[in-house]
Amino acid sequence: MILDKYLKQVEFSSMEDFRQHLEFIIPEHFNFGYDVVDAWAAEQPGKRALCWTNDHGEHREYTFADIKHYSDQTASFFQSLGIGRGDKVMLILKRRIEFWFSIVALHKLGAVVIPATHLLTKKDIVYRNNSAGIKMIVAAGEQVILDHIQAALPESPTLEKLVSVGGIYPQGWENFQQGIAQAPAFVRPAHVNDNDDICIMYFTSGTSGEPKMVAHDFTYPIGHIITAKYWHNLNENSLHLTVADTGWGKAVWGKLYGQWFVGACVFVYDHEKFAAADILKMIEQYHITSFCAPPTIYRFLIREDMAAYDLSSLTYCTVAGEPLNPSVYDTFYKNTGIKLREGFGQTETTMTIGTFPWMEPKPGSMGVPNPAYDMDLLTADGRVAEEGEQGEIVFHTDHGRPCGLFKEYYRDPARTSEVYHDNLYHTGDVAWRDQDGYFWFVGRTDDVIKSSGYRIGPFEVESALMTHPAVVECAITGVPDEIRGQVVKATIVLAKEYRNADKEALIKEIQHHVKVTTAPYKYPRVVEFVDELPKTISGKIRRVQIRKEDQK
Repeated sequence: MILDKYLKQVEFSSMEDFRQHLEFIIPEHFNFGYDVVDAWAAEQPGKRALCWTNDHGEHREYTFADIKHYSDQTASFFQSLGIGRGDKVMLILKRRIEFWFSIVALHKLGAVVIPATHLLTKKDIVYRNNSAGIKMIVAAGEQVILDHIQAALPESPTLEKLVSVGGIYPQGWENFQQGIAQAPAFVRPAHVNDNDDICIMYFTSGTSGEPKMVAHDFTYPIGHIITAKYWHNLNENSLHLTVADTGWGKAVWGKLYGQWFVGACVFVYDHEKFAAADILKMIEQYHITSFCAPPTIYRFLIREDMAAYDLSSLTYCTVAGEPLNPSVYDTFYKNTGIKLREGFGQTETTMTIGTFPWMEPKPGSMGVPNPAYDMDLLTADGRVAEEGEQGEIVFHTDHGRPCGLFKEYYRDPARTSEVYHDNLYHTGDVAWRDQDGYFWFVGRTDDVIKSSGYRIGPFEVESALMTHPAVVECAITGVPDEIRGQVVKATIVLAKEYRNADKEALIKEIQHHVKVTTAPYKYPRVVEFVDELPKTISGKIRRVQIRKEDQK
């Protein structure tokens, strides 16, 4: 079994057993491509690794032997283009099957993978090319995507090679399919990587400021064993669907690393436009056993007639990306009998807090700390927060950097030292801990509202708002107030049936609803109705943009 090579103990009987005995085994020169993908191909070549389908009805399945073959051919092709150890390669591949061939191939070459979303504009691409020193881009062969990349070329001096995957091949672009078909047999380089080499980099989604380059080393995939084995609760027979574009960090959380350590099959639904009904159809048609998605997806799912679908194959569901409103948890449980298990992490980390299989979920709670991280909550004056007291989530690093925690913000020592100092990594996220040790998310340190001496977290007010039938989505921010310092503002997207309602009456109704649902001092004194909320390219609400608009 692959996991036996990387954990001192694989199976645990309780949360206490998990805390006491979790220990990674980290070999020298670990490489996910050779040590996991190729290891499965050697042990069980016919084992299903990837089940792919799209919204045109196409369907393909790949074994670990297939993934080894195609990643080897891709690595050979990339070698012929001059890609080797330490070279930066950006992948803009949506949910194309070639993403999996390419990322494993780049690991096998010791190159640095930079996944990116297809929503990037010319300006975004120029910024990434020059910030990271990108040498090659591999992109889905669609006109809009290729046009943005072409427009960025004159301002991207490090960019040498362009590869198009399917569709169109402008002048100067390599043909991916032709390239791997004609590539010679792959020969593994003599020295691929050291453990502390950079393996993968993500540009953060940027809820504030310019995106940072989050650099992870080659041991990062090992940290995701916890994500798949002990949070998604996967095994060798699982068929797992995580809803994420390959440009998001969530893709390697749920569509690659931990899942293949465990030997589970990754399900990929390659679609252009999200529709909750289509996701339910996929679960029914393919007998998906495990599902993970952000809260927004679950909000859409519970608005469908879920009873119309046979979801009996589904046994385990997890949620991450933003805090989960308890009302969504309750409705999903009533519809499916499945208790959603929340998890928390950052682009800079693996899953750091989660609701593990041995625990009873508490709706709205993130769960308890992943024992791979030595975690604390620190108050603003540097104390360890007491039970029920808010504090910033920090990780101790005096005994070394936990497996899964990022190495640095690439080429930005100042930003790195802002979060890494005094033997601590500062997440910038605020939470509180209850009497059972469960953690409850409050917000980013910048998002916490200070009103008349109270500290108010956006999530707790948003959770109250989401139980009102008029509210589809909402964001809570603070606006300046001469008397109170700040007051709570709610920016709300209304349900269709409420869009023509008397707005003044509806505001009073919503304010009253919050007062009786949570503490009265938390109610929004300012309410604004909008058609949509500003979001990052990965779907997170940009409260900072709302605050900037209010300041104007």
